[in-house]
Amino acid sequence: MGQLIETLAKKAGDEIAVVIDEADAALSAEALAEKLKGSPSVDVAIDFSAAGAVRRNIEACCLAGVPVVEGTTGWNSELESVRNLVKEKNGTLVFGANFSVGVNIFYRIVSAASELFAQFPEYEPFIEEQHHSRKKDAPSGTALKLKALVEEKVKRDFSVSSTRAGNIPGTHTVGFDGPADQITLTHTARSREGFAAGALVAAKWSVKTWNGEKKGVWEFTEVENTGTV
Repeated sequence: MGQLIETLAKKAGDEIAVVIDEADAALSAEALAEKLKGSPSVDVAIDFSAAGAVRRNIEACCLAGVPVVEGTTGWNSELESVRNLVKEKNGTLVFGANFSVGVNIFYRIVSAASELFAQFPEYEPFIEEQHHSRKKDAPSGTALKLKALVEEKVKRDFSVSSTRAGNIPGTHTVGFDGPADQITLTHTARSREGFAAGALVAAKWSVKTWNGEKKGVWEFTEVENTGTV
C-alpha cells in the first residue's frame, strides 16, 4: 500500500517528504516525531503498517504536529484510548476500516437495506468476506464495520465468515436469507488502487482541516459526508 500511495501521490504532483519503514520499527514515538519534524514540508502522514504500531505512529504524528490518515486495521480495541490521545495532543486523525470511496457508498446502501429488512424478521442477515492470504486480521475491518451497520438496524446476532486465499484484493457480501428467496449485496475490489486513492483524498481533507484549526478524530465515512472531499 505504501508503494502504491507513493506512486499515485507523485502522479498527482505531490511530494513524498519522508518514508517510514521497517528500519524505523524500534523508534519510540518521540524519536519518530523528531524524524517527521526533521523532514521538509511534512503536511500529512498516511499509515498503512501493522496494528501493533498504530498507537505509536499516531502519537508521533501528534507530537510532530502532523495530521495522520490511519488505514491500518485490527486495532479497534484501542480506538477509545487513541481518541483520548489525539484529543490530549490536539491532533487530527482520519481513520477507516476501508478507504475505498465505493466501499463507503456500499456502507450506506447496506445500512438502508438493513433498515428495510428489520421490518421482516424472517429474513436472516449474513456476511461473507474474502481477502488475499497475506491479510492477517479476520474478519476484516470492513466486515466488522458492515456487521455493526447491520446490527444497528436488525438488532440480532448473525454469521460473519472469512476466506483468505491467493491474491483476492477484497470481496464483501451482505445477504438476507428468507423462506422463499435470498437478497445479496456485494462489493468487489478489482485492485488495491481504490484504497490508496481514498487515503489520498482523506490526506488532502486532513490538511485543509488542520490549516483551518479544526482538529479531532474523524472516520472516513464522516469525511465523505461533509461533501468536501
